[in-house]
Amino acid sequence: MQQIIISGVGGQGVLFITRLLAQAAVDQDRHVLISETHGMAQRGGNVVSHLKVGEPRTESALAETGAGRRSPRFEFSSPLIRPGRADVLLALHADGLAVHRHYLKSAGKAFSNTQDAQDSNALDATRIASRLNAPVSANLVLLAFALASGELFCSAEHMQKVLNRSGGRQLEMNLNAFRAGLSAAREKLKP
Repeated sequence: MQQIIISGVGGQGVLFITRLLAQAAVDQDRHVLISETHGMAQRGGNVVSHLKVGEPRTESALAETGAGRRSPRFEFSSPLIRPGRADVLLALHADGLAVHRHYLKSAGKAFSNTQDAQDSNALDATRIASRLNAPVSANLVLLAFALASGELFCSAEHMQKVLNRSGGRQLEMNLNAFRAGLSAAREKLKP
């Protein structure tokens, strides 16, 4: 199971990338639970999503329910992640890292969108997206950056397929931002 916190402010696309990650998990036949806290999102307030992703379902993951029927065993019962239990934190806003870091377990990874990108898991995703004339796509830049690390349950290639299927008017802009995040990850990982 993987537990992921996605943090940002209203308008940064926290809910959009939460849904992309949830769809990627469903594609892999995994159990998924999400919980979203919108707060004052319309006024630039805090938004946080809790995403729990189970292991891929297998025949052994089915439980006998009687009368020869089988149903999936669920790996979790609550969509909320307790402090100190998250495997990954995606902070779309620099303040999100300070506010929600307590959710991470000691070996958890935090990926943050910050102007001071000295940390190997930090990236100025807003600057990269702005260079593409798509500042609202900083969320996808950071998501791709985190996926390239291998710390999330799915691959960047799979996520790009999910993003393609999502379609919409801004598909090309979203794909460009996603590719820019992958490129930034390759640059940051250069020896």
